[in-house]
Amino acid sequence: MAGTGSTDRVGTTNVALGLATAAGMITAAFSTIGTALLVFGIWALLSGAIQLVVAIRRRRTVGAQWPMVISGGLSVLAGASFAAMSASATSSLSTVAGYSAFGAFWFLVSVLALSIRSRREKR
Repeated sequence: MAGTGSTDRVGTTNVALGLATAAGMITAAFSTIGTALLVFGIWALLSGAIQLVVAIRRRRTVGAQWPMVISGGLSVLAGASFAAMSASATSSLSTVAGYSAFGAFWFLVSVLALSIRSRREKR
């Protein structure tokens, strides 16, 4: 349910971001927890920004994008928080688990909202 016409550009950007993040995490694995948290935070911030922009653009053509707007916005905030926490001497990766669970919840809500909208349109 892309609805934006720019799926290839967004998909290509996400693949490039994912590959850069994977390379960064491989490097971070040989460094410190703070470095891993910084790489993860930058990824969360950038991918959340992309998600937020795409959801805002899709809200008129596809509808039911409010869960993705919330998820993208929260990802931007969490990413900035992770990046800031990475400089702390007591930084840990335990906060990433909560972020992942919360993200999974919003993706589930998004699927449900889009499914309900799709069923209503077929009637």
